[in-house]
Amino acid sequence: MSTTPTAGDLAWVLTPLLELPGVQHAVVATGDGLVEGASPGLDRASAERVAAMTATLHAAARAFTTAFTEAESPRLAQTVVESDLGFAIVVPAGRNTTLALFAAPDAHLGNIAYQMQVQVTALTRAMHAPTRQPDSVTRP
Repeated sequence: MSTTPTAGDLAWVLTPLLELPGVQHAVVATGDGLVEGASPGLDRASAERVAAMTATLHAAARAFTTAFTEAESPRLAQTVVESDLGFAIVVPAGRNTTLALFAAPDAHLGNIAYQMQVQVTALTRAMHAPTRQPDSVTRP
């Protein structure tokens, strides 16, 4: 399944997730709600709305946790919203990045959560890979 390329072109992270049974849509977003990659089933406006809501949802989940625990900066593992239409899952995906997806009500959440963590690990590695430097040796 192909993904819609976007400015950051991090859509490659979504491909394995979109192949899981029940997963309908996925988005890679910045912490401030900008789209870095989106599944092909979402038009640009929908992807932008999801990215913005992902940032809002994650911030609300942190504030909610703080209200209960008084911890100043809780680190979230995931935020899950269940509705009659399915599950929205948001996970941190490295510095200032989140990974969000929507899955059908009958989707296997354990498999999805595992694959999301696999993709987060791949994304984190890719984002922290050193930039290739040109050879310093000049060739005649």
